[in-house]
Amino acid sequence: VELVVPARAEYLQLVRAIVGATAGLESSMDPGRVADLRLIVSEAVSNAIKAQASVGVVDPILVRCEPSGDRIVVEVADHGPGFDAGSVPDLPPVETPERLDHESGLGVSLMRRLADEAVVESGPNGTVVRLTLGSRGR
Repeated sequence: VELVVPARAEYLQLVRAIVGATAGLESSMDPGRVADLRLIVSEAVSNAIKAQASVGVVDPILVRCEPSGDRIVVEVADHGPGFDAGSVPDLPPVETPERLDHESGLGVSLMRRLADEAVVESGPNGTVVRLTLGSRGR
């Protein structure tokens, strides 16, 4: 399934619904893993929208969803300025007081925690986030 959606937050719900339905219908993922997938895809698309808006780009966002048996791969591609994913710190554990210092910027950390594999390829012409989730998780 391939979606090309306007870079507007109003389309996040549509993307979540289609990716979730695809995962539920075309893979053996349990509902909890589908919920994880919907969350991190929403984060990736939201980040893509913000990245493009930061430089005045209005190009659509590409979302590609490829189910295969017990796993699914989702790619989100934008035309924003790119960023260094290696510079994004991991979040402190939820139960520590330091966690309260982080109210935004959670997307990449959530992707790393919930996906079996989260790959970010970024450059001056945009970013591609590739998320792989298996039916049972890590």
